[in-house]
Amino acid sequence: MKEKTKVALKNYGICAFIEALIAFFVIWSKGFFAHSLAVNIQILSDAFFVSGILMTLFAGLMFVSGEGAFIGVGFVLRNVVLAFVPMGRARHEVYADYRARKLKNAQKSGIRYPLLTGLVFLSIGIVFTVIWYKAFYNA
Repeated sequence: MKEKTKVALKNYGICAFIEALIAFFVIWSKGFFAHSLAVNIQILSDAFFVSGILMTLFAGLMFVSGEGAFIGVGFVLRNVVLAFVPMGRARHEVYADYRARKLKNAQKSGIRYPLLTGLVFLSIGIVFTVIWYKAFYNA
């Protein structure tokens, strides 16, 4: 196998493992084996939905961060610290220069791994919700 494929599979595996761990903790916290089939399907739906939505939101946060949305916060915090450091004002930098330097040094991380695994787990949760709705919901 190519090295790039191995790295991609490893990243997908890590994301899937983290999501499975979150789903396991949700299932464990709700007492999966102590309920009826209908409640167990609801628990599975909750577990997969929660883990999927958390990873999908994490991927969104990675995307926003990679685009430079949090550079302004870093600039403000840096200037606050420099205000209290002796001779810190001598190293003052304009925001436009700071942003250009940060974006030049920024590394684009792969958000597709948490995004795709998050969407898979989210869709599994939706499937369990549809199964519960079709089989057990009495309107």
